Amino acid sequence: MLRTLSTLLLWLILAPCPEASAQQDSWKAGVSRTVITPEESMWMAGFGSRTKPSEGTLHDICAKALALEDARGNKSVMITTDLLGIPKDVSDKIKSEIYRKHGLSKAQILINSSHTHSAPVLENTLVDAYPLDPSQPEKISKYTVWLTGKIIDLAGAALTSMQPADLSAANGVARFQVNRRNNPSTGLETRTELKGPNDFAVPVLKVEDKKGNLLAIAFGYACHPTSLAFNLWSGDYAGFAQIELEKAYPGTTALFFQGAGADQNPLPRMTLGLSVKYGRELSAAVRAVLDEKMNGLSPRLTTVYREIDLPLAPHPSREELVKEQANNVSYVRRWATRMLEKREKGEKLITSYPYPLQIWKIGEQPLFALGGELVSEYAIGLKKIFGKDIFVAGYSNDVMAYIPSEIILKEGGYEGDRAKSVYGMPSAWATGTEDRILKGMTELAAEAGIPRK
Repeated sequence: MLRTLSTLLLWLILAPCPEASAQQDSWKAGVSRTVITPEESMWMAGFGSRTKPSEGTLHDICAKALALEDARGNKSVMITTDLLGIPKDVSDKIKSEIYRKHGLSKAQILINSSHTHSAPVLENTLVDAYPLDPSQPEKISKYTVWLTGKIIDLAGAALTSMQPADLSAANGVARFQVNRRNNPSTGLETRTELKGPNDFAVPVLKVEDKKGNLLAIAFGYACHPTSLAFNLWSGDYAGFAQIELEKAYPGTTALFFQGAGADQNPLPRMTLGLSVKYGRELSAAVRAVLDEKMNGLSPRLTTVYREIDLPLAPHPSREELVKEQANNVSYVRRWATRMLEKREKGEKLITSYPYPLQIWKIGEQPLFALGGELVSEYAIGLKKIFGKDIFVAGYSNDVMAYIPSEIILKEGGYEGDRAKSVYGMPSAWATGTEDRILKGMTELAAEAGIPRK
């Protein structure tokens, strides 16, 4: 009897209480935000037709971070930005500093840009797109350095503020995106049918504390934030959607990530009223998801990352570049002139690019993140392989060029060919680009333990 009582007492002492067990088998989450609106007038990214720098602020642009830690101590941080796109050198600098300070690898850090066309130009990106006056390069360089430091600090703030949390996910729908390659913007009000392809999904990740209070909403959509064209800083419709959600849920941080929206425009567009309208439509789509039962996510996190060597097509000949110097589009002329100068100096032009692929498995929810301006066929293709409920983000980790599907690459046009000049690439992508990317993502998904459907 005495031995039995001793054994029982020992078990009671060593056995964890149910509350402690529940606490250990739980997510932790932390959020942070910082304003990244420039403090002085600068050239604005996106529209090459602008003829002057910024003239004020419609609403502040922000960078936000959501840090996660699973029950095994695996961590990640998602960084979303109201920017056109972050280039590789800036992204690599941010990631290397987060690794140095917090020990997170490239796989554990996801940096997404909303692609708003009402944000500042960054250094070493879209170098031929803008007619910059002599005062601008120094301002752009100074801002880029400042921004880099702000984002590094932002990630640290999220990682050091984590608390026990519950996560859930689901997809909603919004339909204001229009495939811009297949639907002219004029005469839209009389058109009875719009042509695709499209991906109307609104992926939503909900983060709550253990009392059921909403801490963060990470949500996405696949559509160019080009509903505004004046010279005021703003996040465009995506900025208004975040503002609306944070008003509806006080104390919550709303983070927007851009999807595979490179061939999608909000139509009609180009007025403040329309931009606000689309922001409200998107926020309403998110709220509809939050009001329904969402899929609870078990506290298990897997993060994988890879860069694949993505070949370029043969470079244009000298004769072709000389011809482009007479092009009526100014950025094409600047690009052709710069390419010719490189040839004359004997500089070696790149023939391939290290293209970033990333997958997170957040509990049962897969998130596929790809670099560049990703067209909608990639989201459609990935969902055919892995199921309609996956989340897909483009514009992630490095925005170096448009990423056309094989069909668009063959058709050419802006997304398939001419945009190479905007991004300063020496040529378009080689045939087989789509297959290489989908193959790379399929291999990475197997590494992450995500099955094909």
